[in-house]
Order: sequence, then C-alpha cells, then structure tokens
Amino acid sequence: MKITQKISSLFALFIALAGVAMAQEKDEFGYNINSLRPIHEDDQLWRRTVWVRMDCKEKQNKPFFAKNNEITKVIIEAVKAGILRPYQNDSLNTRMSYESFIENLTIPGADEGLSEEEKAMGFGADDGWGDSGWDESADGGGGDKDAAAAAPASSNEFFPKDISILRIRIDLIFDKKRSRWYRDIQAITLILPAEKNTAKGIDQEIAAFSYKELVENVFKDNGSAIWYNDSNNPREHRNLSEAFDLTLYAAHMERYSNPDDAWIQDIYGTDKSAIVASMQLEHQLVDFETEFWEY
Repeated sequence: MKITQKISSLFALFIALAGVAMAQEKDEFGYNINSLRPIHEDDQLWRRTVWVRMDCKEKQNKPFFAKNNEITKVIIEAVKAGILRPYQNDSLNTRMSYESFIENLTIPGADEGLSEEEKAMGFGADDGWGDSGWDESADGGGGDKDAAAAAPASSNEFFPKDISILRIRIDLIFDKKRSRWYRDIQAITLILPAEKNTAKGIDQEIAAFSYKELVENVFKDNGSAIWYNDSNNPREHRNLSEAFDLTLYAAHMERYSNPDDAWIQDIYGTDKSAIVASMQLEHQLVDFETEFWEY
C-alpha cells in the first residue's frame, strides 16, 4: 500500500512539475521530424522535455573534449565546411545565417585596428554560406565530411576549446508499444561560458543544432568525431553518437517543460538552492522512471 501511494505521489509530482509537454513538429504520419529514432505520437504514453547542462571540462566529460578532437571543434568545422547548418535556438524552427554564426564566434573587438587591405584579404570577416561550400538547396546539410578538416580557423575567433558548455534538449518518452523508456535527444546548443566571455560576463549561446543532423551528417563515419576512451585500451574509442546513446556524459538539469517556460533558477533562486533543487528533481525522475512499471 505504501509503495502504491509513493508511486502515485511521484506520478502526481511530475505531472504538476512538468506541466505541458514541449510541442513537437510532426510529419503527416505522426512522427517527430527532429527525432533520430522517431516514436509515433499514439505510442507515447508519457513524454516530457528536459534541458541539461554539460560541462565538457568535467572529468567524466573529458572524452568528449580530447585535444584536437573536441566535439565543439568537430561541429564548428562541419559548419564552415558547409555540411551542417545551425539554428537560432533549440526549438529548431529558424535557421541561423552563416554570417550570424561567424559573428557569434568572433571575439568582440578582434577586428579593430585592422587596415582596409587586411579586411579585404579576409581578416576579421566572413565569406558567407556560398564560399563555405554550403549548398543552399539542401535543408539539413550534406557534402564531404573530410572537407571539414580543411576548414581554416580564424585568428579572431574563439577557440573550440573555449566553447566548453553544451545544453542538451531531451524528450523523455515512455513507449507503450515497446514498454520501455527512451531519451530522445532533440538538439545540442554550443555555449561560450561566462569566464571566457569577458565582454559580456555571461554565458553566450553560439548556435543550436539538430541532433539528428549532427548524427547523420557529421558524427557518422567521421574519424574525428570520437569519444576518447582514456582507459588502458585506446582501441575502444567510440563514435560520439554511440557515447550519447549510452549516456556517457554527466550533466545536470537546468529546465523542464512547464507552463511558465521557466528555468529552475527562476523557480528556486540563483544560489545553491537551485543546484540542490536540480539534483532532487533528477533523483525524483530516476525514481519515477524506475517505479513507473508499478503504477
């Protein structure tokens, strides 16, 4: 009886906390077009969207940030090579222009003091989508993945290792047909941490990317897109897509879908109470998923 009451309480808690689910963009057959492995809407018994913050400098996340194989470097080079296009935010509704992407990567004031001749030669400026090799007729990207390695890094841009924060948007879904939980990653946002953003002193979003497009156009069959196995067997490196599937990263919850579209720190405060609340919500979610079978 006590177990049943506990499970009912957990279920009621997450219904109250989660509020409404994040709207999904579906095709005519009822599948989410942004899902790598879409689950039909009618088969989703329970679904909530959460946002988690992944610090690539944390010990558990360092395999995603191995020197010269940083996940941020892989993504940025893919954009410059024209095989990947960013979005303005993780709702994945509006594409970001190449000019805006380069502007977000550019260190504020880095092009000051350059002569007109240097600017004409390309210092402190970008070339636009066409010169980057981007095919405007394609929607999600495409092209030669090896070309990304040849994309030059501009001296007035932040280094990929500076952009060490990833915000991951995930749909947590219970599929009643398969009777199992799925962590359906929708988008990954690159964030410049406040300590590197000396001009503004706050975290700055660089761009958001469709996880489906990342896997299909960038990670798959890419020798640079690796999760570096730092054990005694380097032979067992994994592709980044495998690492995300296996949840080999550490991240804490920043937000969950709710009617006010509020962040955890907006609800619980910006001090340690927000961190404690985030950890408690994560633990309650684990309990909820584990005991869902008993409900």
